[in-house]
Amino acid sequence: MTQKIALITGASRGLGAALALALSRSHHIVAVARTTGALEELDDRIQAQGGHATLAPMDITNTDAMAQLCRSIYDRWGQIDLWAHTAVHAAPLSPASSIDGRDWEKSVAINISATGVLIPFIQPLLGDTGRALFFDDTHVVGKFTGAYSATKAAQITLARAWAAETVKTGPKVHVLAPAPMPTATRARFFPGEDRSPLSPPDTEAAAVLAALA
Repeated sequence: MTQKIALITGASRGLGAALALALSRSHHIVAVARTTGALEELDDRIQAQGGHATLAPMDITNTDAMAQLCRSIYDRWGQIDLWAHTAVHAAPLSPASSIDGRDWEKSVAINISATGVLIPFIQPLLGDTGRALFFDDTHVVGKFTGAYSATKAAQITLARAWAAETVKTGPKVHVLAPAPMPTATRARFFPGEDRSPLSPPDTEAAAVLAALA
C-alpha cells in the first residue's frame, strides 16, 4: 500500500471537517459522522480540491458498526497512518445538581465509552508508526459545564495513558489543545459570544498538522 489513509471520527463539521480537508491533499480520508448530508458536503469539498474520501455515516457508540468499519479498513488497506478523534457530545449548560440523566448518559457514551472501545479497535490499524490525535478543551471549564468538562477530561486522561504506554512501541499518540474556534460545540457554552476573535477551524487544522511535521 502506497496511499496514506487518515481516519477522522467526528468529520462532519468543525475541526474534524477542517482536518479532513487539509489531510485530503496527502491522504485518502475515511470520514465518520452521524449526519449523512454533512458528510456528503464534506466529500464534495474534498473532491473539489482533488482528494478522495470514503464516507462512513455511523454513530461511534455503535460498537458493532465501528468494529465492522475497522475490519473493512483492514481488509481494504491493511492499516491507517493517522486517526484524528474529534467526535464529542456537548451537553446543555446545567448545574451539576440538575444534569439530565439522558444527557449524562450520552456524554459518557460518546466522550468516554466510545473512546475506550475505539482505541483497542484502532491501535492494530495504526501499528507502530501511525499517529493518533486527541483534542483537549481547556477553554470550557467551570460552572454549568460539568457533564461536558468531566467526560471530556476523562477522555483526555485515557488518551494520555495510551500515549505514555506507547512511547517506546508506537503508535505515537498526541494530545493537542487548539485555540477556541467558532464551532457549534462552543456556541452551546457561550451563546451570544462575539465570535470574530475566535480562530477558524481551518487555521487550527493547519496548526495541528504543522505541529506533527
